[in-house]
Amino acid sequence: MSDKQSYLITGGAGFLGINLARYLLARGHAVTSIDIADFDYPERGQITEIRGDIRDRAKVDEVMQGIDIVIHTAAALPLYSKEDIFSTDIDGSRNMIDSAYQHGVKRFIHVSSTAVYGIPDHHPLLEDDKLDGVGPYGQAKILAEEVCLEYRKKGMCVPVIRPKSFIGPERLGVFALFYDWAKDGKGFPMIGNGKNRYQLLDVEDLCAAIYLSATIDPKIASDTFNIGAKEYTTMKEDYQAVLDYAGFGKKISTFPAAPMIWTLRVLEALNLSPLYKWVYETASKDSFVSIEKAERLLGYKPRYSNKDALIRNYKWYIDNLHQFENKSGVSHRVPWSQGVLKIAKVFF
Repeated sequence: MSDKQSYLITGGAGFLGINLARYLLARGHAVTSIDIADFDYPERGQITEIRGDIRDRAKVDEVMQGIDIVIHTAAALPLYSKEDIFSTDIDGSRNMIDSAYQHGVKRFIHVSSTAVYGIPDHHPLLEDDKLDGVGPYGQAKILAEEVCLEYRKKGMCVPVIRPKSFIGPERLGVFALFYDWAKDGKGFPMIGNGKNRYQLLDVEDLCAAIYLSATIDPKIASDTFNIGAKEYTTMKEDYQAVLDYAGFGKKISTFPAAPMIWTLRVLEALNLSPLYKWVYETASKDSFVSIEKAERLLGYKPRYSNKDALIRNYKWYIDNLHQFENKSGVSHRVPWSQGVLKIAKVFF
């Protein structure tokens, strides 16, 4: 494999996409992005930007010319409609991998999610544990992985990466809600007693894992890998680190899980809260995966603990607040509208 490769990133204008583009550019590679959104970052002049939908096969075939490696990060997230999630995450993924196969692309790296494990009954989770999709997003991610396995059987190198919830520069979404409260000198409510362990992942460590899967022996890389932080404590302790860093002497407050979950269910049904089932049903439970396989086979060595990752993301949020203060939406690149939770903020 020559040093300089031509990479195609699907969802290149997204939170993971821009971090991957920067990671690859820093290592001298050529980067093409395909996304339905504008690639509106300072690196725009250094990449090839294609505006397009991965559901459009003609556009996908056009973009695939001369590509060595595809990193497939594009997905319709849980806040999208079921139709959009299925057509993007399953049909779009099939379009991408089939086109890559037809064009002789060397590797197709599929970024899946630990959402494929559903709400598990044991920890840590291993790559060969049973898959159980919660909601359309979890179901679609499992079906997209099945498409990948078909092409692996045809002899294609198809690494499947299952990251934990990842954060870092450019990440907003649900985390912006917490950071907004922290910057305004508020404490923060937590579902349950906060003693559960909920592993996160810094986006820099995820980029490193993806790059390892792009560069090591294809026979080793063509496998499925959990990726997460190595060091994490309890949910309460990890998130308290951000409030401590913010410097207002505020604390995480814990509340019994059942009443909070019922309240959030009602608010979600009335479209008054941005928190969807996956977030509030799992927030009070343990959630961590074994990264032993990735450490052993990929040589994955995560640099950031949960606390490091949260504080790094919070610093970026504070430094860039002027860019997104009055924006909201349904992707990870903008804060989610707080809805009625804005009122709750007064009490903390």
